[in-house]
Amino acid sequence: MAKQKPLYKQIEAGIYKGKKIYLPSLQSTRSTKSILKNSFFNSIQFELEGFDFVEVFGGSGSMGLEALSRGAKRAYFIEIDKLAFEILNKNCMEIDPKNCTTILGDSFAEFPKLLNLLEQKAIFYFDPPFDIRDGMEEIYTNVYDLILSIPSNLAHIIAIEHISSLKTPPKIGIYQKVKTKKFGKSSLSIYRI
Repeated sequence: MAKQKPLYKQIEAGIYKGKKIYLPSLQSTRSTKSILKNSFFNSIQFELEGFDFVEVFGGSGSMGLEALSRGAKRAYFIEIDKLAFEILNKNCMEIDPKNCTTILGDSFAEFPKLLNLLEQKAIFYFDPPFDIRDGMEEIYTNVYDLILSIPSNLAHIIAIEHISSLKTPPKIGIYQKVKTKKFGKSSLSIYRI
């Protein structure tokens, strides 16, 4: 049987432009579409410099590593799948090991610990498994609970990548939705104080 070629994307802009980000199998994670990623980073390009970036459902680390390439200070990742976590660590080691912190575990359990690691405001990126997957029916409610736990002194921007059929709430605690943009089956909602 022929060995499967590794899947990868490339960093699209910044100091690491063109570097490869290897992807886990498509069964364990769902990679963010390039059009959505570019739209997000283009909309915050002047707000990344010097902020931390937290990719709450880490996967391959493509969002956090792109953020580092474009000027973020540090990137933090949480990933539950062991194989995806290995690939995430490999990507971090090859691109910017000194500015990456990776945590193996369930995002819902590890997020409070991650908040304790932060020393300054961060951009939080939530890209949970879509709720159409078995066992994921409560995923967005649980994500909203995580957002409610973010202290205002640590939140610069909060982004939720979600299935387009979901209407995210206009407010989550003190955080106000400022826009939602649709990209086919995926949408991105942005919250600020």
